[in-house]
Parts: sequence; C-alpha cells; structure tokens
Amino acid sequence: MSDGVRTGPDSSGRPLSEAYDTALLDLDGVVYAGGHAIAHAVDSLERARAGGMHLAYVTNNALRTPEAVAGHLTELGIPAAAEDVITSAQAVARLIAEQVPAGARVLVIGGEGLRVALRERGLEPVESADDDPAAVVQGYGGPELTWGRFAEASYAVARGVPWFASNTDLTIPSGRGIAPGNGAAVEVVRIATGKEPQVAGKPLPPMHRETVIRTGAKRPLVVGDRLDTDIEGAFNGGVDSLLVLTGVTDGARLLAAKPEHRPTYVDADLRGLLTGQPEITREGEGFRCGGWTATAGDTRLELDGDGEAIDGLRALCAAAWTAAGEGSCELDGGKALERLGL
Repeated sequence: MSDGVRTGPDSSGRPLSEAYDTALLDLDGVVYAGGHAIAHAVDSLERARAGGMHLAYVTNNALRTPEAVAGHLTELGIPAAAEDVITSAQAVARLIAEQVPAGARVLVIGGEGLRVALRERGLEPVESADDDPAAVVQGYGGPELTWGRFAEASYAVARGVPWFASNTDLTIPSGRGIAPGNGAAVEVVRIATGKEPQVAGKPLPPMHRETVIRTGAKRPLVVGDRLDTDIEGAFNGGVDSLLVLTGVTDGARLLAAKPEHRPTYVDADLRGLLTGQPEITREGEGFRCGGWTATAGDTRLELDGDGEAIDGLRALCAAAWTAAGEGSCELDGGKALERLGL
C-alpha cells in the first residue's frame, strides 16, 4: 500500500485459513452458483474448517431463511447450521426495528427470508399497501416475484411510508449466467416514486454490524466475488478481503478497480484459503509475481513470462493500480488478460 491506497495484492507467508480466525464467505458466485457447488469449494472449506477456521456465510440474498441456506450448504457437503448464516434480511430487519414501534406492520416485497427476519425482530409482515404499514421492505424475491408486488411497494412509498431495501445488487449469478438482482427491482420502485430507500446490505455498515454481532469474529477475512459489495464492504469495515474469480468479477474489472474496490488478496477460487499468498516485487519499471513480469506502458499493460495465470493477474494488478494512483485504471489490459486466458 502507498499512502493508504492499495497498489497491489498483499502477500501472506501463512495459509489464510491460519492467518485469520473467521472467513466471512459470500455465497452466490463464491460457494455455489445456480444451486450447485463451485469447483473446489466443498473440499477447500472442509479443510479450512478442519484447520480451525470458523466459517460464516454472509449473503446479500434475502430470499431464503438462514435455516434453508444452511440446509442447502449441508446438502452440498458443507455442514452448516442456521447460526452460521448471516443475511441482508437480518440486517435490514434490525435497521427497521430501530426506527418503527415494536410490533409494527411492515409491507414485504420479497421472499420468506424477509418475513422470518422481521418476525425475529417482533415486527408483523403484511402484503398490501392498504394494511397501514409503518415501513416497506424490499428484498430479492426470485424470478417468480410478480410485477404487481413492485406496484404495491410504489403505492406505499409514494404515500410517504419509509422504504428499506435489503441490498441493491443489480445482478446475481446463476447456473445459466448473470440474472437481474434486487437492485434492478429497487430501481423499478425508485423510478415510479422518485424516492430513495435505506439500504442495509453489503457494502454498507448495517450488514457489517450484523455480521460482527452474529459471528463474534476477532480477525475476519471477507471472501467474495464482487468488488462493489464484498470488497467495498470489507474496505468500509476496515478488514482484509480475498477476491475469488468464480463469480461476477473478471480480470478487466479487477485491473480497473477503484481504491475501495481493491482486495487484499486475489485467487482463482476457494483453494486460496489453504495457501499463503505470493509476494509481488518491484523490478525496475515492472512488477514480478511467480514467473510473470507486468509493466504499465503509456496506453496499455504489458505482460512477459509464464507460469500460473493467477500470478500473472496479481502482477498486472500491481502495475495497473500503481499507475492509476488514486483513480481508476484506464490502461488497456486486454492482450495481457487474453494471454492469461482471463
């Protein structure tokens, strides 16, 4: 880091599962996609747990209950209990409960995860804007959520009812590709009403607070696939992060990351929890990692050498982020990334 701005991924001489007491793992795009475990996830998490690392699953997806998420993880071969799961539904329910009377009605636009989280806080979920709600809460409801639900939210919000959103992720990974997320649905109500919701999910403080309360982590490592939620959330919370390339973020987005979107570590998948992280060294005008040397030219990033593709990407990050200073990188890294197959 230079003057507090990250100019390249950090190194670690110890496996990350030993250097940190708790992994705060995102789910979609990190552990599973479309209901199926991502390659190497099951074995990597089993070995990290066996080595003493506490695994906590932190998701912006408010659709399912913690019990349902834990059951799904267990079916995939990743033993988990409901208390191991922290959702944006829980974070937004706490936020609402702090601002409305005990037992207040809350109009729910979303799935069962929101309803369970509201009841846990002593609030009453309702289905209509005509039920005199004290708040409106909107969370991911899955592909079956009907257009009429957005209209119901709009009626209440337009009347001045306080509006809350579990999260504003525009997209969500699925087994068939990238699908619209809750943020896209929030945009529908925003356009209809001209109002702005209070948001609880990553990367905002309510989610970090909920996670700390429920896990008791002392030295946590945020593990995610998204720069604008997982990594920025770690940045806002002042904790370290590991970006894995199994979800939304690709090499080009990573090279162009703003300072608050630059992860502490970068790896291909969850096997990165089980290893140390290599050092990136400065060599003249370039940066070396493994068998690769990356340099920033006038208009594009250059890459020379061979070896593991992830080492090449780490070197490119150092070159790009250093060249960018405190702004975003505008250098063309296309040819270098193509050479790495990323």
